[in-house]
Amino acid sequence: MRETNVSSRLLGYVQLRVGARIIAVPVQSMKLEQDGGKRPGGFYVEGSQLGIYVDEQAAESDVEEQIRQASNEAVLHMTKKIFN
Repeated sequence: MRETNVSSRLLGYVQLRVGARIIAVPVQSMKLEQDGGKRPGGFYVEGSQLGIYVDEQAAESDVEEQIRQASNEAVLHMTKKIFN
């Protein structure tokens, strides 16, 4: 999970189910630099806002994997927040 404040382009939304709730999480693309071998992008929290960043220069298959992994992180985060 990342906390960040950057400029990006909205690609759309991913709908995630947490219990009986469905939450729309924005997916945004931006130019990201690799950080020590770790794939850039992922789930972020900024105040009460949630979202997913993907690397605008990544291949489509990499973007799909970034969204899949970030979605899992988002569900885990929201599960803890809602049910704890």
